[in-house]
Amino acid sequence: MNILVSGAGIAGLAAALELGTRGHDVTVVEYGRHLRLAGTPIDIRGDAVETAEKMGLLAEIRGRRLRMTESTRFVDSDGEPVGRIPVARISDSDDDIEILREDLMRILADALPDTAAICFEDSIGALAESGDGVSVRFASGRTRRYDLVVGADGQHSAVRRLVFGPEEDYLRHLGVYIALAALPDGTRSEDVNSIYNVPGRLAGTFWYKDKAVAVFQFRSEPLAYDRHDLDAQKKIVIDTFADHQSWRIPELLDAVRADPDFFFDSASQIHLPSWHRGRVVLVGDAGYSPAFLSGRGTSLALTGARILAEELDRCGGDHTAAFERYEARQRPYVTFAQDSVDGGRERMLPTSWSAIAARNEALRAADTDRR
Repeated sequence: MNILVSGAGIAGLAAALELGTRGHDVTVVEYGRHLRLAGTPIDIRGDAVETAEKMGLLAEIRGRRLRMTESTRFVDSDGEPVGRIPVARISDSDDDIEILREDLMRILADALPDTAAICFEDSIGALAESGDGVSVRFASGRTRRYDLVVGADGQHSAVRRLVFGPEEDYLRHLGVYIALAALPDGTRSEDVNSIYNVPGRLAGTFWYKDKAVAVFQFRSEPLAYDRHDLDAQKKIVIDTFADHQSWRIPELLDAVRADPDFFFDSASQIHLPSWHRGRVVLVGDAGYSPAFLSGRGTSLALTGARILAEELDRCGGDHTAAFERYEARQRPYVTFAQDSVDGGRERMLPTSWSAIAARNEALRAADTDRR
């Protein structure tokens, strides 16, 4: 079949790989000028590890494994460690893998078969299904007809909006925002990654390979802002932390001001009763974002892409039956991931000084038990 995939992120590349290796003619359309490689390390957990093995990628993924979370410490206002992230408690198994987003993206892109191609600097402008296909008009003005369209374009999916309706109809805000800013070279001052809390907020420094970033998270009701206005997003973070001068917060806010590639988004989930309509189907965050608090978005993207391609194969091109079987198999993974966010939110963002103290005491006790 001739299949269009919207979005060249992890879900889109995984879908292109899985569909292309099964003989489908796949085009990936990507709004950006190149692959978006930036981002903090991501996790491959549970059955997604087996999925990566079936894709033939596991050995290479293991070769680029990180131990960033294991080296992360919560610290007090003097920078003294108060406890470690309880890795065993948040992992699905001992086989979970942490890897740079950049590394996984390159592994997926390098594995694409000749039957899959990426078209950059374009996006889907309109979709119209009729008969045995979907007519697509692109933002560039060109048009083409496809047998199927796969929306793998993230939490703010344009395909989902065009086919299923406005984002606000399906988005569930979890009361948390995240921001990332690159730290200047030469600013490393400790051997571990550090997280510092004030009530309802955290600031931290993450170091991995040659990357260094400042990270901010904070609790908040939904905020109205322009996702394309970088200065407005920076102001939200700066204003949120402006009254806090402890630890390294002022220094890290300077990194926010200086970073031209600053990242800001909400911890939100996408809840849809179905991930397909006609000849259009959603994969990854576009259909079922679990939010970064779950640590399972990458795993869902990999399992979703694999299951979708398998079912199209098994159903002999009957897309309706394949999409239904895809949903039935993928739904339990999604439900588990989306239900797993509360523990991470309470651990990372205690709401009061007393809650921070209680969390720290529990972390110290857990460290003592491990010795």
